[in-house]
Amino acid sequence: MASEGADVERDDEKKNADGGTAVSGDPVAAAVAARPAGGESVRVDSWIWSVRLVKTRSMGATACRGGHVRVNGERVKPAYAVRVGDEVRLRHGGRERIVVVKRVIRKRVGPPVAAECYVDNSPPPPPREAFAPAGVRDRGAGRPTKRDRRELERLRGLGGPEAP
Repeated sequence: MASEGADVERDDEKKNADGGTAVSGDPVAAAVAARPAGGESVRVDSWIWSVRLVKTRSMGATACRGGHVRVNGERVKPAYAVRVGDEVRLRHGGRERIVVVKRVIRKRVGPPVAAECYVDNSPPPPPREAFAPAGVRDRGAGRPTKRDRRELERLRGLGGPEAP
C-alpha cells in the first residue's frame, strides 16, 4: 500500500517518458527538484559549481585540493558534505568569496536561482586598475615614423632621397 502513494503526481512536476520527473517553467521549482534526497547535504565541490561560484565542478575540486576552499574555517576536501548554515570561503579569480549556505542543491541552476541559495558576505571587489589605451605613445618615444626618419637622414646628410 505504501507504493500507491508514490504513484500520485504532484502539481509542480510531470512524468518523463522514462518515468523520471521533470519540472517545466518555474526555475525555483527546478532548484527544489535539484535538492538532494534524504539527508540535506551535498559535496562542497558540487555545491560551489551548482551555485555558480566556479565554472566547472573540476575547478571546484581543484580549488578544494589546493586549499582554496574553507568550510566553517577548516580546509576541506572536495567530498566534504555541505549543509544549510555552513560558511564557505572560496579564493578564486584573485578574490575571496564568503557565502553562507541557505539552500543545498545538487544540479546547476541559473544565476537568479543560484543567488537565492546563499547569502553573500564577500567584501566588495577591488576597483579595476585603469590602463593606458593601446596605440598611444609620446612624440619622440620609440621607433621614429617614416617621416621623422627621412627628416633625420636629410639633416645628417646621409644621402637620402632629395625633396623635389
